[in-house]
Amino acid sequence: MRQPQVAPLLPLLLALAFVFPVARAACTLLVAGAFLGEFLTDGRPALLTSVTRQPRREPLPVARVAADRYAAPALRAGVPLVLVHGFTPEGKDDPRARQAARLLARAGFEVAVPSVPGLMRGRLRPDDVEPVVATIAAASARNARSAVVMGVSVGAGPALLAAADPRVRDRVATVVSLGGYASALELLRFFLTGDYAYDDVRGHVDHDPEVVRAFIAANADLIDEPTRRALAARDPARTAAFLGHLPPDLRRLLDALSPERVAADIRGRLLLVHGRADRAVPYTEALRLAAARPLRTRVVLVGIVDHVEGPGGRLGWRQLGDLLALWTVVYGLLMTPD
Repeated sequence: MRQPQVAPLLPLLLALAFVFPVARAACTLLVAGAFLGEFLTDGRPALLTSVTRQPRREPLPVARVAADRYAAPALRAGVPLVLVHGFTPEGKDDPRARQAARLLARAGFEVAVPSVPGLMRGRLRPDDVEPVVATIAAASARNARSAVVMGVSVGAGPALLAAADPRVRDRVATVVSLGGYASALELLRFFLTGDYAYDDVRGHVDHDPEVVRAFIAANADLIDEPTRRALAARDPARTAAFLGHLPPDLRRLLDALSPERVAADIRGRLLLVHGRADRAVPYTEALRLAAARPLRTRVVLVGIVDHVEGPGGRLGWRQLGDLLALWTVVYGLLMTPD
């Protein structure tokens, strides 16, 4: 019997072994660019949508949690990604959360979006971490792969706290904070006064008084009536006195809600993306969180993103540096290993 000719095939096999990774990287780079272009321009043009199939949206079975799963039709499941929304009464059904989940699914992720009760009421509490922990466990178990966890705005708090939780931290490959916070106390100070600071960075934002009053009303159980009235009236002296002498129970609550406290317990990569001109959560919070967990942490400060949204129009040459920085972030996420 004639033996197969193996030797002549070796160069071809070696060439394929080289070409496949290069081709995959090039394809991923294009997908990352299409995703970013559509995200930053609010879908104008719909670069990724026009070349991908509509993702399926279906309930994700998670005990005692309302969660949805988004996945594009594919031969194999993508990397699981848990998306934690920000303050919104609609939770997982918020149109912006749904749009982001669909776009992430088109990019190749298997996206899970839980509703977080505290974020729907404008008042975070420690038990708001539980829906995120449960969703991470369900999403990573579904296809036996480590998950990406992405927290948007104040939703980065429970996302980061869940990623550090001993029950699931070994199942988290990467954590992304988009416009998130590090210290609940500093976030409270910013909401009440508009002042922010970290290291040698100082700044001030003039908040809409209605936003401040709504925040105080949502957390009315934490402070007495006279203090609520003084804070709502924007009394600088009373506000400073309150922040300087917090009730012990409130201080413990703020500590429990602060990701900087547990940042060192996160096992995966940490990506902190923040707009330099963010008026909802100051970029100093990204600097603060990076200082609490410097290893395997990357901070990306850009002017092309305001809070958690792009400019919504055409991108110019002056934004090229920011665009390239965000492109590398998206590319790195898409290349998350199995």
